[in-house]
Amino acid sequence: MDQIQHKFVQVQGLKLHVAEIGAGPKVVVFLHGFPEIWYSWRHQMICLANAGFRAIAPDFRGYGLSDPPPVPEKAMFGDLISDLLAILDFLEINKAVLVAKDFGAKPAYLFALLHPERVLGVVTLGVPFIPPGPGPSQYQKYLPEGFYISRWQKPGRAEADFGRLDAKTVVRNIYILFSRSEIPIAAENQEIMDLVDLSTPLPPWFTEEDLATYGALYEKSGFQTALQVPYRSLDEDINITEPVVEVPALLIMGDKDYVFKFPGMEAYIKSGKVKEFVPGLDIIYLPEGSHFVQEQSPDEVNQLILTFLNARIWS
Repeated sequence: MDQIQHKFVQVQGLKLHVAEIGAGPKVVVFLHGFPEIWYSWRHQMICLANAGFRAIAPDFRGYGLSDPPPVPEKAMFGDLISDLLAILDFLEINKAVLVAKDFGAKPAYLFALLHPERVLGVVTLGVPFIPPGPGPSQYQKYLPEGFYISRWQKPGRAEADFGRLDAKTVVRNIYILFSRSEIPIAAENQEIMDLVDLSTPLPPWFTEEDLATYGALYEKSGFQTALQVPYRSLDEDINITEPVVEVPALLIMGDKDYVFKFPGMEAYIKSGKVKEFVPGLDIIYLPEGSHFVQEQSPDEVNQLILTFLNARIWS
């Protein structure tokens, strides 16, 4: 971990944190999800650097060590896309492969559609390409009111729920919830944080040291921007008329990932419907994989990413 370097890039008046390791023309940019930060890619960054790649992982605005936007409740996915472009320009990177987890899949694929000349390939974990259009509303029709996204979209509801606990405990609870194979859904008189008992252990692949790292950084950043992007920006209208991604792509899904329980999601992925939008997509399933496969099974995920890079990008 000590060999990972840290720098800050000025973007639209904000200081955005970027972690980096490795050198050379073969660049891979890692985009985190929630409740994550650059650190969630620690295993992959070191592995790729050792294999001759330059690995870069920013903290999105309002996450980790990056400055929050001046008005967090107005942050949008479009900001993440423009931030990524500015980071690549600042680091003088003409083309890169994007590797994204969870909601990071959305800015990764949108960036590939809006700036195809800058993207060599896309790898996503836990979330496939989802074409622009109706966002979580399509799921809310089929799920109870206690569906975690519905709850977190309501201004004030999640803030009150999270505010009862310290940041470290909030991250702990969400890691436990998102590691399960069922969608977090609270009862009518219950909050999402109440779904985890304090005696529930962390997943075996997530240490107390890892949790302390996340907790300290979310203590600094808070959850205001994280609730806005992704959850309160999911229906943002990005003006893309032909959402077909032409670059080579890979989707890594854990068979026990709760995302498969989203209405229609399993059929969308396993029927091959997703390939109508990403024709060059390979899909790999990890039998014991949860939503956090890159931390749960780092060696396996590292090898899958390396194989993709060496076979389909820099062959």
